[in-house]
Amino acid sequence: MISGIARRSPFFMSQASLVSRRHLHATPSRLGGYHYPEGPRSNLPFNPMTRFFAARYIAFCGLGFGLPFIIAIWQLKKGQ
Repeated sequence: MISGIARRSPFFMSQASLVSRRHLHATPSRLGGYHYPEGPRSNLPFNPMTRFFAARYIAFCGLGFGLPFIIAIWQLKKGQ
């Protein structure tokens, strides 16, 4: 942590003037605007409008939630 005396030193003041600040409100205009598509569902890594998406989503979530329980039951039965 920089103390108050160090912040007021001439060396620190000269270094601080060399570093430009990046204001986030000016970033998109400096970078040439946004290049990503905008709108609903454009930021998802999958397409929810495909056929059978709901079935695949339920199967994926069901398997992810149920797999630890299935493994636990299998391990408990294996020891008998």
